[in-house]
Amino acid sequence: MASIEDRRRAEDESRRDRIVAAADRLYYTRGFSSVSMDELRDATGVSLRSLYKLFPSKDDIIIATLRERRRVWAEGLAAYVDAAHSPRDKLLAVYDFLAGWFCDDDFRGCGFLNAFAELGAVNTDVAEIVREHKTQFQHGLVRLVEELGADPSLGAQLALLAEGAQTTAAVTGDPRAADHARAAARTLIGAALESGTRRVA
Repeated sequence: MASIEDRRRAEDESRRDRIVAAADRLYYTRGFSSVSMDELRDATGVSLRSLYKLFPSKDDIIIATLRERRRVWAEGLAAYVDAAHSPRDKLLAVYDFLAGWFCDDDFRGCGFLNAFAELGAVNTDVAEIVREHKTQFQHGLVRLVEELGADPSLGAQLALLAEGAQTTAAVTGDPRAADHARAAARTLIGAALESGTRRVA
C-alpha cells in the first residue's frame, strides 16, 4: 500500500505533467511572453500556490516544457526512422516525419526556433537547450550517413534541408516543403553514394 508521501509525490507528478502539457500548448500557439501564470492556472486547474511550489518561476516552466518537447519530438522522429530498413530509407524517413508534422492543424513551426527567437538573447538556459536539440538532431543524421558509407558532411547538409523545410512550412503554411526537402535529400544522397563509388573504383 502506498504511503502518504508516495501519494503526494504521485499527485505532484500528475500536476507537473498537466502544467507542462498546458504550458506547451499555450507557449507554442501564442508565444512565451504573452502567457501569464494566471492563464496557466486556469488552463490546468492547478492553484497558483501549487504552480509556484512545483515551478518557482516561469523560467522553470519554460525549461521543463522545452525538455518535454524535445523528448516527444525525438521519440516521434525515432518511430519513423526505426521503421525504415536501410540507412538510406532511414534518412529519407526524417522528411516523412516532417511531412506528417507539417500537416498538423496546430503546426506553428519549430518550437525550439520559436523559443530561441523570443528568448534566446536573454535566457542562456533556453539558448543552450535549443542548441543541444539542434546539435543532437544533426549528430543523429551524421550517424545514419556514416552507416550509409557516405561522407559525414552529408549529415550537416541533410540537417540544413530539414531546418529549412520547417521554417518554410511555418512561414508559407505549405506542408509540401517536406516533400521538396525529401526530393533534394534523395539527390544529395544519390550524389554522395555515386561519389563514394567512384573513389573506391
